[in-house]
Amino acid sequence: MGGASRRKTCAALIVLGGLLGAAAPAGAAFDAGYEARNYSKTTERAARLTLLPDYQLRLRAIGVDNELQVAQILANDGPPTGRTFVGQACFQHLDACTGDARLYDFATKNYGRVTPILFTARNGATLSGHLWATVAGPAKRPGVVITNGSVQAPEELYWFAAQTLAKAGYVVMTWDPQGQGYSDTIGAGPDLLDGVPSQTGQPFYDGTEDALDFFTSTRAAPFVPRRSCSSGTDHGAKQARRVAAGLNSAYNPMAEILDRSRIGLVGHSLGAGGVSYIGQIDPRVKAIVAYDNLGAPAAAPFTCKSGSSARPAPAFTKPALGLSGDYGLLPTPNTQEPEPLAKSKGSKTLSAAGVDTAELVIRGGTHFEFAFIPNPVFGASLRGEDLTSWYTTAWLDKYVKGGDPTADARLLTDRWRSDAPSAEIDPDKDGNVFSRYYRSRVDIRTDAGKRVLCEDVRPAGCPGFGPDGEKVPYSSLAAIRRVDAVAAPGTPASLSGVSSLKAAGSSGTPVGASGAAATAPTAQPCRDVAAPVSRITRARTTISRRSLTVRGTARDSGCDEVPGALVRIAVAVARVDGRLCRFLQPSGTFSKRRACSHNAYLGARGTSTWTFARRLPLPRGTYRLAVRGADAAGNVERRRAGRTTLTLRLK
Repeated sequence: MGGASRRKTCAALIVLGGLLGAAAPAGAAFDAGYEARNYSKTTERAARLTLLPDYQLRLRAIGVDNELQVAQILANDGPPTGRTFVGQACFQHLDACTGDARLYDFATKNYGRVTPILFTARNGATLSGHLWATVAGPAKRPGVVITNGSVQAPEELYWFAAQTLAKAGYVVMTWDPQGQGYSDTIGAGPDLLDGVPSQTGQPFYDGTEDALDFFTSTRAAPFVPRRSCSSGTDHGAKQARRVAAGLNSAYNPMAEILDRSRIGLVGHSLGAGGVSYIGQIDPRVKAIVAYDNLGAPAAAPFTCKSGSSARPAPAFTKPALGLSGDYGLLPTPNTQEPEPLAKSKGSKTLSAAGVDTAELVIRGGTHFEFAFIPNPVFGASLRGEDLTSWYTTAWLDKYVKGGDPTADARLLTDRWRSDAPSAEIDPDKDGNVFSRYYRSRVDIRTDAGKRVLCEDVRPAGCPGFGPDGEKVPYSSLAAIRRVDAVAAPGTPASLSGVSSLKAAGSSGTPVGASGAAATAPTAQPCRDVAAPVSRITRARTTISRRSLTVRGTARDSGCDEVPGALVRIAVAVARVDGRLCRFLQPSGTFSKRRACSHNAYLGARGTSTWTFARRLPLPRGTYRLAVRGADAAGNVERRRAGRTTLTLRLK
């Protein structure tokens, strides 16, 4: 990697040298001198942190441990019957594949608890990961699943986000998609080459859904992989066999503290594409954070031929935050002013659908603000990691955790316009962390019901922005390094057992929820197959020429003694046009005429008691309403005349 590193660095210097000697294009307002200073920010992480001698010593020591660890994994769970890492550049987890070396003492210094896991993907590949939480915290916590980027980005690159969120009161799952980190390169049986190479993308979509399935599994309802999308093969026998052998986890070992009705998704790069789509179609997900960058796909990027997963065109209902930087995967200096709205297309689409969203662009930032790679070739600014941690936590606190009175203030803070650590090292002593080239935007509704829309966050003056009342300056590392509580009698078993950042399968590292005990629950396992039951309350439903308000109730029985968890209520509004219908769309307009049975659902507010309200012009005529509920087990309610439907006449 050293030779390639030198070649890429030299190439960047040549491009920058040419830029400094060139005049701005005729008629453009491009400032080559400013661009040179802006581009220099991509070297901050290396110059100020990762190339320092103390950091390099720590990095090398971790590399020695990681080399031993992978040798143990191959000995304990390698070919021909176990995992294979053929074709993977990061399976040894050295140098650029290590992540932030400062985060490897999370367990040993009691900053929190971490448990290694292994589970079987739908195509038979074995996927590796970790669960993160703290002893301190409520009995039930919201959860977050983090999906990596591609091109050999292991989960370690995202531990900064996982540890920050764990300290903020979440149960967090990091995992390696197929073909990366400690996960299998290949599938099994007829799916041996399914998802190979992983950079084709499907493992980041199907895998995100598989990770959610594992994350929401419990002792009473253990994880069972879905049938393969490609061949329809059921690889459940492999999962069961590996659980019994103590190799795989039967279910989420932190299930007892996870609130399955409050789950968010975070993803980077190709993983950002995965969470942007899966998050919108999966009823278990409440909100999304996408690192470089937020998407709004009009159709399914990948199909599932076997039908084991629905792949509809998404209806945009989930609040979604995008974070990006001035430069991309292969940072090169600008030679002209970029298009200011180029980073905001996904966020703009969600705004048009009436969904809370934001897109924040880091000045001098790169694709690697969000994947910590301690190698100077993969440049990044110094403060990007902190800004990312700040906004990720605030967004999920508002839309997943809920009930946090400080979340609005943290999202609408002006602190990042005058960040002292940024100003101290910036060539222009500018403490404003937001891009000068690309507009950062915020479009949210506060808990008080007020819409705050700012299309350019960088300059001061956006209404609703101000101080957040938190400590200045913010440091994600300082937040992570607060010592956790000590496990005491009564602490859940998932928080009082072995805590280790080692990968599952290395010597002396037990896999969470594995072995014969994990496959023998005290009661017969219960699988929730009952859909929610929703009702429209006619007496509280009103329609006029200017607005529509639909109210109702819903419940989910679950099964046996395992309670159900409502996660989403959606309403379809159809205007009858002859024998066909026109359906209300997210934009507030009505669709072209089509069969009245083809409902188009839009998200409602609330679950057990819910409200769907829209202010829009409504022509006279007949309107048919339909409601549909979904639960955490993935059950979706069927249409029932007289209960889930209501016909109204507007005169």
